[in-house]
Amino acid sequence: MIDLHTNLMKKTNTPGELQLVIFNIGSEEFGIEIKKVQEIIRMPNITEIPRAPSFVKGVINLRGRIIVVISLNVILGIGCREYNANTRIIVVDIDSTVMGFIVESVSEVLHISSKDVELPSPLITSKIQSEYIEGVGKLDDRLLILLNIDKMLNAEELKKIHSISPESEE
Repeated sequence: MIDLHTNLMKKTNTPGELQLVIFNIGSEEFGIEIKKVQEIIRMPNITEIPRAPSFVKGVINLRGRIIVVISLNVILGIGCREYNANTRIIVVDIDSTVMGFIVESVSEVLHISSKDVELPSPLITSKIQSEYIEGVGKLDDRLLILLNIDKMLNAEELKKIHSISPESEE
C-alpha cells in the first residue's frame, strides 16, 4: 500500500500531467486532482444532523474543526457497499468550506498525461451528471472517471452546507 500522506504533500505537477487521487465507489473508479485534496482520513464516528439534505451523512470533529461529511455516492447516484475498514473520507475545500466526501476506498495517487484524458462519452454522462465530470482518463486496461469536485454541489446545496458548517468562511 502506498503512503498517501507522503504523496499528498507533493502537490506539484509537471506541465501536461495530472496528479490524481484514485478512489472507488461501487464498481467505478474515480479520480480527482490531488491539489483539491487537503487530506484523506479513515472513517470516524459521524454525528447525524436532523433534517439535513439526503446527501449529508452528518458532521465529524477533525482535530477541533467541525466538518460536514457528504455521501458522494448519493450525489453521483451510485449504489455503495457498506462502510468497512477501507472506507475513507476525502477532505476538500469547496467555496471556502471544508467538507469531507465518503468513498469506499482510496487506491492510489498517480500521474496521468493530459493527452490520455478524453471528454466523457454519452454512456457515462447518462449515468452521472455531466457537470460533475472533467473527463475520462485512459490507462492500459482501465478507465478513470475524473470528477470536478468544485461542481459536485450546486449553489443551493452549498448554501445548505454553509448553514450546517461553522467552519465556512463568510
